[in-house]
Amino acid sequence: MTLASAALGIFGGGGIFMARATVRAQRVTAAADEAIARLNAAPQAKAQDFAVLQATVARVDEENGQLRGKQARFDALLGGFSRTVNRLIYRMERAGIPPEPDDIDELVREYMRTGA
Repeated sequence: MTLASAALGIFGGGGIFMARATVRAQRVTAAADEAIARLNAAPQAKAQDFAVLQATVARVDEENGQLRGKQARFDALLGGFSRTVNRLIYRMERAGIPPEPDDIDELVREYMRTGA
């Protein structure tokens, strides 16, 4: 028996080493496949996060626009009330009927004093 044939007989033609190498190669391949899957999933997750962010910004912009519209209408209404009260107080004073202190709310008096 030659040395080569003895080695083949003992090691089974390299079967043990080949099996270990195959198992290691499979583990490395599985780890690489998993890493690639994570890398491929990351941009999709970021794209989904970005889509959620865009939708949120659009909703907040819409709500902000609605609030600005309501605030503008409220400011106009407050101005209208203020002008009306000023005209009525002026007419009362011209007619010799000054308003009672309790007739004018403190917030209205402050507004009439400061304009704010």
